[in-house]
Amino acid sequence: MTRIITALALFICHMAFSQTQYEQGMKKALGLWGEGKPTEAAALFERIALVEKDNWLPNYYVALINTTEAFVPANRDKVSALLEKAQQAENDANMISPNNPELMVMQALIYTAWIVYDPQSNGMKYSGKTMEQYYKALALAPNNPRVVFSKAEFEIGGAKFFGKDTKPMCAQVAKSIELFATFKPESPFHPNWGLDRAQEVLQNCNTK
Repeated sequence: MTRIITALALFICHMAFSQTQYEQGMKKALGLWGEGKPTEAAALFERIALVEKDNWLPNYYVALINTTEAFVPANRDKVSALLEKAQQAENDANMISPNNPELMVMQALIYTAWIVYDPQSNGMKYSGKTMEQYYKALALAPNNPRVVFSKAEFEIGGAKFFGKDTKPMCAQVAKSIELFATFKPESPFHPNWGLDRAQEVLQNCNTK
């Protein structure tokens, strides 16, 4: 019995130590990103993903960082490489956590980045796929503020391009802000971004 208790105690200590390492790594990676060091942050998330084989979050952040960087005009010559890396991380995360609304939003953002990069070539190719991801995510998580906001923002872009009324989409942006107020992520490392951007988009809605 003593040996069993000792073994169990050692196992619990090992798990606690591993979790602490994970938490420290995630905090450090997020901190690097916040300091304006996306390359270093993504590299650290990649290393965490190699260890946390059953955790979709490290790969999610690899995809998110690379996709965010693809929207930066100064990175135009790197877009293909950034989005290829983002897509691989997205694929890896989906293998761990299928039917995940947050990953559906992530996939939609990757498609959107391709559209922004080359609207003439990629608009028709990816617009339908982007909306498909948002509809799937909305069906699974209608009260997820990122799902509601990201779908509305994408639709606003399309409406402006075709000269259509954006009021219905702006109303959805306002709804997403209400949802952000009550949204609680599952952990300190689960996605919790979007409020600032939603407020900015709504402000633009209200000034037109």
